[in-house]
Order: sequence, then structure tokens, then C-alpha cells
Amino acid sequence: MSENFEAKTLDSLINMPLATIDIKDDCGITDVPQINSKRSNESEWIKSDEVKKRKRKLKDYQPNYFLSIPITNREITGGIKILQNAIIQQDKRLAKAMVTDGSFHITLLVMQLLTEDEVNIGIDALLELKPFVEEILQGKHLILPFQGIDTFGNQVGFVKLAEGDHINTLLEIAETAKYIFQEKGILAGENRSFKPHLTFMKLSKAPWLRKNGIKKIDPELYEKFINHRFGEEMLYRIDLCSMLKKKQNNGYYHCDSSIVIGKKPVGIQDLINEALQRERMGLKSKVKEIKELLLKPETQAKIRRELFEGRLNNYGNKANDGDFSATLT
Repeated sequence: MSENFEAKTLDSLINMPLATIDIKDDCGITDVPQINSKRSNESEWIKSDEVKKRKRKLKDYQPNYFLSIPITNREITGGIKILQNAIIQQDKRLAKAMVTDGSFHITLLVMQLLTEDEVNIGIDALLELKPFVEEILQGKHLILPFQGIDTFGNQVGFVKLAEGDHINTLLEIAETAKYIFQEKGILAGENRSFKPHLTFMKLSKAPWLRKNGIKKIDPELYEKFINHRFGEEMLYRIDLCSMLKKKQNNGYYHCDSSIVIGKKPVGIQDLINEALQRERMGLKSKVKEIKELLLKPETQAKIRRELFEGRLNNYGNKANDGDFSATLT
């Protein structure tokens, strides 16, 4: 499926800077969206006004949702806390730059969902993604080993995903997700190469650090952990999360929907979430059927007829009670 992505999608989407979004540095969003205007014979299959509309949409493209793979293995999260504390001991000011407990994750895809309807489409896309992920995995578990430290421009510190075939598998899942979301009309993705990582600190969380002379993350702060093996996480859940909505009490992002992958024992909350999603999809289907039924001309004619007959019966009842003149007025 991934081999046909370029042929089936109109354009690759690029993200623009997010000044107020907490996850912006995790995604490395730096570029302004563009359209490939060099596509040959473009005018033969798409009208110029449609191109202009697409350009306007891309110009306003500012992701506010993302697909998250939560990192919950206590060996990994515990190791990150040791790393963070070691850095803070060297410079207490950096405490404000640390990613908080419960927020550790890998970003699989970023997107823009501006309305409730678009969020619902995003939820549908996520549910549609599940069988494709399971087909990619072919019944096997996807194990994600974390080892070593790196940075994005000395501004964002992250734990690296160790090299191996699991990266290609994760890339295929990410490309599949991007394709599914874009096919549903959702602005999603970025043009930079996919580099899965686990962020543990970012200077942008505390802008005042720059004013105090801290303009970059000094490699000496984490040199003891440069090759440290933090542990392994098994992919078992993918969440549709908001970048802007209030986080949950456990520190994790606001989650609108989730899919559970594989056969890992899940908690009661995961089971509840999946049950609620199934119930919600059933209700959405019923509401859609009712709306379509109400829009049919014969249904509207029947409603008007029954309302008219009801008013006549009401008039008749009041006339029998001697209050017909009052009814007419």
C-alpha cells in the first residue's frame, strides 16, 4: 500500500511553526506548506480554482491533533526520570524544560482538525487504520527498543529508537495512517523524513531560559547516558490526541479515540474506551439514518400532513368544549 502513496495523494503536506503548541518541537515543525506546481499536465485533471483553494488550505495548515503511541513501560519512564534528575542536578533552571510524567510518547502523525465533524472524521480514520496495522504486523508484536540520546538542533532532547527492522515497520504504519487520513480529506503529515523519537526535554517549554543565557542543550549534561539502554516498549495502542485541550490528570494528552493493537493484556480503561467507541459509532450510524429519513420529501410531507391533522383535531376538541372562537383567535 505504501508504494502507491505518492501516486494517490495530491501533495505532501508540510507543517508551519506552532508558537503555542506544546508538541511542536516533538514533530520538528518548521516549514510552510507548499504545493508541487511542477506536476506535468496538471491542468488536464484539476481546475485552477481548485488549486487555489488547496493552496489557501495549506497556507492555513496548522496541526492541532496528532496520533500518539504512548510509552508506559516503567523501565523506560523510570530511566528517563533518572536522566532528567541528573540534568537538573547540574542546572536546576532546566527543571522547567522537562517533559512531565505521563506525557511520554512517539508521534506517528500530525494533522489539523478544526471542527467537531472533522474530529469525528479523524476518529473514523483511526478506527479504519486498525486492520491495516494488524495486517502490517501479521500477528507479530512490534517491539520498540530505546537506546541513546540525541537532540534536534540542541533545542529538543530525546531518547533514540535503536536501529533495526522495527523502524521500517513503524514507518510503514505512519505512511498508512497518513494515506488514510488524507484520503478522508484531512490535512495531515509533514514533508520531513519520519524520525521516531521519545522527547524528554525541550527549551521552548521555558522561553525565559534564553534570556538567562541557556540557548542550547549542552551535550555534557547527558554524556553519561549517551549510549544508555532505556528498555523496550511494545506497540499496543494508538491514540488520537489534541495538542491544545487540557491534559488528563495523569499528565497524558486529551485523547478523543484509541485503537488497541495486538493481544497485549489491556487495562479496564482500554476495554471501556473501545466499548464506548463501538457504541458511539452505532449511535452515529443511527443519527445519520434518521437525518436522511427526515430529509426525504415523502417524510416531510407526512410530517406536515400529521401536524395539520393534529391542529384540526385540536380545533375540533376545543369547539366541542365551547372554546372554538378562542382557538381561532
